[in-house]
Amino acid sequence: MRNPLGPVVVALVGTLALAGCAGAPAAPEDSSPTPLTASAALGEFTTLDYCSLLDVGRLRGATADRPDSSFDSCRGEFVQNGRHREVAVGPLRADADPNVKPYYGYPGVIPDGLAVAESSFDADTSCARVITFADGIRLNVAVTDSAGPSANADRCADADATVSGVFAAISGNHVRHQDFADRSWGRVDACALLSGPDLDAVSGAGAQPAVALSGHSCIRGRLSVKFSVEPSAPAGPTEVLGGRSARVAADGAFCHAIATQPAPGAAGRGEQVEVDVVDTSGSAGDAACADTRTAAAVVFAKVP
Repeated sequence: MRNPLGPVVVALVGTLALAGCAGAPAAPEDSSPTPLTASAALGEFTTLDYCSLLDVGRLRGATADRPDSSFDSCRGEFVQNGRHREVAVGPLRADADPNVKPYYGYPGVIPDGLAVAESSFDADTSCARVITFADGIRLNVAVTDSAGPSANADRCADADATVSGVFAAISGNHVRHQDFADRSWGRVDACALLSGPDLDAVSGAGAQPAVALSGHSCIRGRLSVKFSVEPSAPAGPTEVLGGRSARVAADGAFCHAIATQPAPGAAGRGEQVEVDVVDTSGSAGDAACADTRTAAAVVFAKVP
């Protein structure tokens, strides 16, 4: 026999179920800020205009020249109380650096997910800060005496002010990017120049190219190549390597070869490509530059 209460019971159960669903509290939304990565803050690294991160107006009472933007940094000369200094923002780094130490004295507000450290490198004439993003990528900031040492506290006050300017540029959406002209070396893939068997002997057996974050420099074993923008060409006698006029010079355990071209679309500025080789022969002076000349002839011939 059919139970006459069946439909009533089913309806009641359904109503209670719906009421239970309607009354269930909504899951709380996660209101915590998303940690800021370098790419989220700065965009594409290869075209980043580092000078958009440098606010020279924050340097206390300083008279500053217009900052000069290179492919992986921005540098500016300034005079403060008769002292000549240089301020730099960049480059970006991701490798381990034993010189970087925790820093607890930064006087400003640090955005969520970021950290400010200090570097002990060249501490006698420079004060360096390191901004670390949530993904571990670091942005270097430094204020350096360019004509005689001064009080470290003065340098560091300006370094902290420069860090504040970087934070303001990021939070205010003032980060800019460069649009390289057609013939600019800013468009060149640095690691493509070091690929191939023609450089095996110089770089070392089995060495593979490793690109820097900016994309404008590359290391392969004891061989490296770097592109930059410089206010003037280096001095010294020239020779032809890879079809380009180049200057070769030893520098300690390194020997470097440099070729330049006028910066396309930027009168008065020059672009520079530098090939460096670590000397392992124990030779001194120009005798240590044989491998550099060999590598530079190959690399410069590939540069468009």
